[in-house]
Amino acid sequence: MSTDEGQLRVLIVADDPLTRAGLATLLSSQSRCNVTGQVSVDSDLTAALPVYLPDIVVWDLGWTLEASLERLAELAESGTPVVALLSDDAHAADAWSAGARGLLLRDTDVERLVAALLAASQDLIVLDPGLTNVTQPYIEPDPRLPIEKLTPRETEVLQLLTEGLSNRAIAFNLGISEHTVKFHVNAILSKLGAQSRTEAAVRATQLGLLLL
Repeated sequence: MSTDEGQLRVLIVADDPLTRAGLATLLSSQSRCNVTGQVSVDSDLTAALPVYLPDIVVWDLGWTLEASLERLAELAESGTPVVALLSDDAHAADAWSAGARGLLLRDTDVERLVAALLAASQDLIVLDPGLTNVTQPYIEPDPRLPIEKLTPRETEVLQLLTEGLSNRAIAFNLGISEHTVKFHVNAILSKLGAQSRTEAAVRATQLGLLLL
């Protein structure tokens, strides 16, 4: 997690300018959050990432769901985690499939929202208990594959990990903090069902996840 005095850098995405402003005001009042930018759904989101350098994106899906889900999928490919806000659970599975790492109802309180942002920024999955249609497509995952797909950054960390590099060396190679590397390693072990770095490397090789 990139920090400014321990703060989480947040980018807000929403069609409605009032929603963007409301979320910005809400999150800016929290000591753990630093709102670095607010953009609309039709903005060039890929170009916005190097400008605002967010650790996490809060995406209010609003009412233009089809367009938002397409853009969400594009942004998710960048590896920046996204927490999506939904009006109900009707499109929860679609948002999940599009790549959101966190799903919350729009009326969630600020404490739960901040907790979700912190968790998602550490590559954890966050689901609002009020959303019931999320896990339906994943009841029977392929046992040969990780439970969750590795992000592009996790794949980079995994590659260096299997080369025997320490967390400090991985951080230097990727230009990220050692603390962030630790979170990525823990996420990789969890997703691969491995107990050690060596076991993760072996399992990743068996699954064809490494470039050897």
